[in-house]
Amino acid sequence: MEKRILLKNIDCPDLHRLAKYEELGGYAAARAALASEPASLIQAIKRSGLRGRGGAGFSTGTKWEFIPKNSGKPVYLICNADESEPGTFKDRLLMERDPHLCLEGMIISAWAIGAHWACVYIRGEYAYSYERLKLAIDECYQKGYLGKNIFGSDFNFDIILHRGAGAYICGEETALIESLEGKKGQPRLKPPFFPAAIGLYKAPTIVNNVETLCAVTRIFQMGADAYAALGTEKSKGTKLFSVSGHVNKPGVYEVEMGYPLLDLINVECGGVWKDRALKGVIPGGSSMPILTAEELKGVVLDYESIQAAGSYLGSGGFIVFDETANMLDVACNIAHFYAHESCGQCTPCREGAHWIEKIFNRIASGGGIRSDLSLIESIAKQVEGHTICVFGEAFVWPAKAFVKKFPDDFANLLSDQDRLIQIERRKEIGERQINKGVELS
Repeated sequence: MEKRILLKNIDCPDLHRLAKYEELGGYAAARAALASEPASLIQAIKRSGLRGRGGAGFSTGTKWEFIPKNSGKPVYLICNADESEPGTFKDRLLMERDPHLCLEGMIISAWAIGAHWACVYIRGEYAYSYERLKLAIDECYQKGYLGKNIFGSDFNFDIILHRGAGAYICGEETALIESLEGKKGQPRLKPPFFPAAIGLYKAPTIVNNVETLCAVTRIFQMGADAYAALGTEKSKGTKLFSVSGHVNKPGVYEVEMGYPLLDLINVECGGVWKDRALKGVIPGGSSMPILTAEELKGVVLDYESIQAAGSYLGSGGFIVFDETANMLDVACNIAHFYAHESCGQCTPCREGAHWIEKIFNRIASGGGIRSDLSLIESIAKQVEGHTICVFGEAFVWPAKAFVKKFPDDFANLLSDQDRLIQIERRKEIGERQINKGVELS
């Protein structure tokens, strides 16, 4: 069953207002944190086992420790609220229903890493989330929880709210930083541009997503050891999953790490809709390889188990497909998205995404040939590991998985000879139309 830690108050009326949030104990953890040594806060986060909830799953405390000591430069904190991964909408729920949970996590995180300025970089399409966050930030300034000498302490801390322009790639932390600096949103080379060392304005910068920062608040409310007691040996705490697709009850669910994957579908979400059989699941957003119904048996919801099954937990964008879904149609849809969203910086990505989209569309239109499937594999090999960021993997991983795991959905293929005959017929039709046009003129 659900284990609500982040979402424990999510259904409370007026939770987005400061008064209600404080009535439920809000900002007590931030006050206590400001009375503690920053280094002890970092160690507590490390002890909790919290891993970044944006997709990579890297240790949050270890990431904070990468901030160089005495660099002589300001330290910046960025909340990544871009949430552009298809199938993912958990951060939107948090921002709309419980924005102060995120802001309190930012205050604690800023004190821990020594940041006096922070930015929430929010997805441009999230208009309602933006209004809710703006209201929450304004309330905090009015109450003295942001600005100079917050909570009556000697700590000065400011948060600004910045809207992106809807680019998927700006969910990647270095592309986000480039965008914030007023440049084209394109990823930076790593190394040397690891944000904790060289980030915003070439200063040390920590980028955490909304769910991660909300978890920071809960960890200091309940205690690091209590949080670490939840989950598995390597995947601690709880995780939010945005469940969409062919289920009876889509929505955002919070379960303890290690929860059986099929129970999320059959128990929490009420099973596959219309009493149909399960065909497959994308467990971490559209950039992750799909898992077949057979591959899902015995899999639990943590980073290690999902990877062992052949995919990744990613952002927790959980997309369910029933037995009637045609994976060629899904592949065309996903390929179109990534071809459109490539930032164009790397040639393998810029060209490869459009090639894969064209091949899938050709197959769907009835003009594909058997060698197209091996061509997709060939393109994938030339893309993987040859781009600045992981966007290349984001479109080749699902493409390869669809072709490999659902061959029956890609059976509408012509032989090479049939393809040549088809081309000749189209050529003849074209020539007749041209000749007819000449006669009419």
